[in-house]
Amino acid sequence: MIDSIDELQVMLAHQRYLLDRDSITVIYLALRLEKALLLEGPPGAGKTEVAKVLAQALELPLVRLQCYEGIDESRALYQWNEPLQRMYLEFLKVESAGTEREWCKLKHDLYSTDFLIAGPILRALQSDRKAVLLIDEVDKVGPSFEAFLLEVLSDFQVSIPQLGTLTPQHRPVVVLTSNAQRKLTDALRGRCFLLWMDYPTAEREAKIIAARAAGSQQLLSVQVARFTNALRHLGMGKPPAIRESLDWIRALATLGAEELSPEVVSLTLPVLLKTRADIERAAGNVPLLLQRACCSEHKPTGEPQVTNPQAVQ
Repeated sequence: MIDSIDELQVMLAHQRYLLDRDSITVIYLALRLEKALLLEGPPGAGKTEVAKVLAQALELPLVRLQCYEGIDESRALYQWNEPLQRMYLEFLKVESAGTEREWCKLKHDLYSTDFLIAGPILRALQSDRKAVLLIDEVDKVGPSFEAFLLEVLSDFQVSIPQLGTLTPQHRPVVVLTSNAQRKLTDALRGRCFLLWMDYPTAEREAKIIAARAAGSQQLLSVQVARFTNALRHLGMGKPPAIRESLDWIRALATLGAEELSPEVVSLTLPVLLKTRADIERAAGNVPLLLQRACCSEHKPTGEPQVTNPQAVQ
C-alpha cells in the first residue's frame, strides 16, 4: 500500500497523470482508510481516468461498471446462464434415469457457480487479488439501484440465495464518478470521500498535454490549452474534454502545425468539437479565441466576450 502523499504523487506522475496536491491528498486518504472515492464534476474533466491510472500505478486489475438509465442489479451483480441451464437440463432428461432424489440433486447443480455469470461488482469482490472497481456515471441510475449500491458499499458482501453469502478475499478500491446531472442521496455520499474535479486551468492542461502528447512542442501545447480553456467559457453544448485537447494537438502535429493560426484552427475544429452548433459557435469567435491563446500575457480566468452573437444563437 502507498505510504505517503508524495509517493502517490510520484506514482501518478509516472503514469503521466497530473493532479494538484489537494486532490492527491483526498485520493491518498481514501486508499489508506479504504473508503469509496466519489469523483464529481463536468463530463471530460478526467474523472474516469483517475480509476484507470490508479489501477495502472498500483498494478491492480480494473473492473468497470458502466451505469445507464434502467440498469438493474442483475447486470451489476450476477445472472444465471439460463440457456446453458436449459441445455444441461435437457441433457439430464435424456441421459439420466435416476431416482427423484438424484434428480433433485442434479437440479440443484443448475445453481452452482458453473452456471453463474458474474457482473462487474461480483467480479471485483471475487478477484483473487485486490481490484479497482470503477462505478462510472452513477448519477444516471435511479434511487433503487443507488440503494443497492449503498448496501454493497456498506459491508462489501453479496448474498445469492442459492449459494449463500459471498465475502471478498480482498476489499476493492472503489471509485465512483458522477457528472452531477442528478443529485445523489446523502446516504451514498456519506459512504464516500468526495473530490470535485473541474476542468484544469490552462497552465495545468498545458502540462497534461505536454506529458501525454509525446513530441508536442511547448508553444503549441500552451496555445492549445489556452484556446480550449477559453472555448469552454463560450457556452458550448458539449465543452471539449481533456482527451479532445489531446486528440487536437496530435491532429495539429500530424498536419505539421507549429502554432495556431486561423487557417489551421478552422480546418481542425471538428477534431476538438463534436456538434455542428458548437463548431459554428467557435468558428464565429476564432479571432477572439486566438487572441487569448497566443497572447503571452494572457491567463484565461473569466468568460470571454463573444464577438459574433449570431454564432451563439
